[in-house]
Amino acid sequence: MDGWPMSISLQGIIGRGEFERTLNFSVADGEVLAITGPNGSGKSTIIHTIAGLVPLRSGQLQSDNITWDAPDSEQWVAPENRTCAVVFQDLRLFPHMNVISNVAYGLRAHGVAKDEAHSRSAALLARVGLSSFETRRPNELSGGERQRVALARALVVEPRVLLLDEPLSAVDIASRAALRELLPEVLGSFTGATILVTHDQDDLEALATANLSLI
Repeated sequence: MDGWPMSISLQGIIGRGEFERTLNFSVADGEVLAITGPNGSGKSTIIHTIAGLVPLRSGQLQSDNITWDAPDSEQWVAPENRTCAVVFQDLRLFPHMNVISNVAYGLRAHGVAKDEAHSRSAALLARVGLSSFETRRPNELSGGERQRVALARALVVEPRVLLLDEPLSAVDIASRAALRELLPEVLGSFTGATILVTHDQDDLEALATANLSLI
């Protein structure tokens, strides 16, 4: 990674409740860092800390040399102002919205006009193989299709950092295999940094360019 711009770096102590862990890592543009380790090792806490859902205990979190969280100097960027997007394990799609509205939600929340938001969302849906699914509701989709919607929703806002919290763990074997074929192509065209939490060695081998093992 020498000479590459660092899209995201974290040096400090993360924590939730009584749990704490000291970390020091950086992820470059174009890199996919897989975070692996047993339950309770802090994998999802890293995702939540970068997203701004859990504050750092101490240290510094930066993206493109902009400080997002530094409790010692009282620096903090609110979650909605961080240039990152998350695909959570439970996806968190809006059940009352159709697919195109789900994908466009982040753009609309940031003031993008409806026509432009839907046009950009349609392009992302085509990239993930769901161009004919725009008017369906989440409950009309398979687990793998819902995962593709969540991925499109994350990417359409053009984040600098993409956070994937066990993205393939909740889908069936056939959908998992199809997504493993799709994700390298999608992530290969993503210009920012990606952090992938996974328990699956196949995900690690298929998707990651580096690995942070929490033992």
